[in-house]
Amino acid sequence: MLPAPSAVLLNEANEFLAEHPEVQFVDLLIADMNGVVRGKRIDRSMLTKVYEKGINLPASLFALDIKGSTVESSGLGLDIGDADRVCFPIPGTLCMEPWQRRPTAQLLMTMHEMAGKPFFADPREVLRQVVQRFTDMGLTVCAAFELEFYLIDQENVNGRPQPPRSPISGKRPQAVQVYSIDDLDEYADCLRDILDGAHIQGIPADAIVKESAPAQFEVNLNHVADPMAACDYAVLLKRLIKNTAYDHEMDTTFMAKPYPGQAGNGLHVHISLLDQEGRNIFAAEDAMQNESLRHAIGGVLQTLPASMAFLCPNVNSYRRFGSQFYVPNAPSWGLDNRTVALRVPTGNPDALRIEQRVAGADANPYLLMASLLAGVHHGLTHLIEPGEPIEGNSYEQLEQSLPNNLRDALRALDDSEILARYIHPDYIDIFVACKEHELEEFEHSISDLEYNWYLHTV
Repeated sequence: MLPAPSAVLLNEANEFLAEHPEVQFVDLLIADMNGVVRGKRIDRSMLTKVYEKGINLPASLFALDIKGSTVESSGLGLDIGDADRVCFPIPGTLCMEPWQRRPTAQLLMTMHEMAGKPFFADPREVLRQVVQRFTDMGLTVCAAFELEFYLIDQENVNGRPQPPRSPISGKRPQAVQVYSIDDLDEYADCLRDILDGAHIQGIPADAIVKESAPAQFEVNLNHVADPMAACDYAVLLKRLIKNTAYDHEMDTTFMAKPYPGQAGNGLHVHISLLDQEGRNIFAAEDAMQNESLRHAIGGVLQTLPASMAFLCPNVNSYRRFGSQFYVPNAPSWGLDNRTVALRVPTGNPDALRIEQRVAGADANPYLLMASLLAGVHHGLTHLIEPGEPIEGNSYEQLEQSLPNNLRDALRALDDSEILARYIHPDYIDIFVACKEHELEEFEHSISDLEYNWYLHTV
């Protein structure tokens, strides 16, 4: 049987419509394998029915490549007749879209089998199954994301991005100017509307900082004691940023490496674990003396090579790596050290946590979180020691050992016995099939550089 809607859920829909009589449409959203939001737009009169009966979407939605085409080798397309599954609302995600000219709301959805069981290939369900391991241990995952992005011009130059002109000076930024307040002022209206829009949508964004490249910024999200909600917020934040920037006649990109020679876009994740009394089990005056913290770090480091395909899922993802850009390329950890893969901020003993610094902004937040938590759980249950923390510049002490290209990352994922205990092998097969399809198409293309080098010289 399909899950019956509770009175609370139906009240959510009815109360929202009563509070927003101006709403004309509702966008029903679901994030695919690449974190791209897809779905349907309905008239407001259909919202209660959606809460009662859901909406149908094909299972192949979770076997789309980055261009939005079904990857048939996944087995979720023609092999099953491109059959539908049913999608239901995620409670608490119904909100207004502040950028729309016609009053429009949005609602996140998650996919189920027609018989009611959650659909295994929904990345949100992949994460839910890992989170359940912590629930069974009496632990709650507390998580927060830091999302980097570039503002770019709506007009590209020969298909390549360029920084947008400042609404104040009319100039395109050229300098790095990390943490610059003046650069925040140049785009103040757009950035302010992003934070205001986050507030309207219930997204816990509390700060925007200037990052390490022209027109690059980072939005910090507050910690929430629900890793699935943290990922929901990250998905919705991307959509908010894109549409708000467009309202200001600019575009955005979360591409891992849009500019050669400039910093890439990262997606850092902060993780801590709370016991049944709400206490952080990583808390300690001396981080080195906390066994739970050490074991969690040890597990993540052990699974990091196999997790790379989830953290860096595209060909372009691996162009982001480089010591000058603070992107670690070896399993490493340290205290207050931004050159390592896992940083432990130590300012407040009660707020000790793990910060993962490898993933790119092009990662699907649900899959990133699932692989990270799989490593944490593996470390806690197998008492994995992480070794000594790195002091100083890790790039000068460690050689690159993480996969540095998508093909090697997919092989490491496909061969991982540890991750297969947390993420269903059938899902790993689908993910690998879709990404290998993209990789093959990329490798069969001929770049401008190849023509410049070889057309008349060999």
